[in-house]
Amino acid sequence: MISYQTEGIEMPAIKKRETTEWIKKVAADYGKRVGEIAYIFCSDEKILEVNRQYLQHDYYTDIITFDYCAGNRLSGDLFISLDTVRTNAEQFNQPYERELHRVIIHGILHLCGINDKGPGEREIMEAAENKALEMLSI
Repeated sequence: MISYQTEGIEMPAIKKRETTEWIKKVAADYGKRVGEIAYIFCSDEKILEVNRQYLQHDYYTDIITFDYCAGNRLSGDLFISLDTVRTNAEQFNQPYERELHRVIIHGILHLCGINDKGPGEREIMEAAENKALEMLSI
C-alpha cells in the first residue's frame, strides 16, 4: 500500500491513483512488489530536521528514503521537501510536476537497489529516472 501524507504543508496536486499505479509498474520492472510505502511531503525545515536527527547530515535535500525492504517487497518512508523540489525545477528549467514525479520515483529506485553516490552511479540513476518518467501516463 502506498500512502501520501503531509507534514506542515499542503498536499501537492498529484493524481494519487495514477501515481500509485505508475510506481507499481516501475517496481515490477525491477522484479519488485510494493509493500508499505509512505510518502511524507514536507518543507525544507522539516527535511533538514529529519536529516540532522536520523542521518547526522546538516543540509537540505529533496528526498530522504528510509529503506524497510524485505526480499522483493519494497517498503519505506520517503520524505520529500516540496520547497527543494520547486527550487530544483526552477534551477533545471523543468516543470514543477515533472520534477516532483522525478523525486517520487527517485526514492522508489533507491528501494530497488539503485544508488547515486558512487562513481558512475549518478548517471545510472538519471537514466533509470528518465526511463520511469517515460512510463508515466499522467
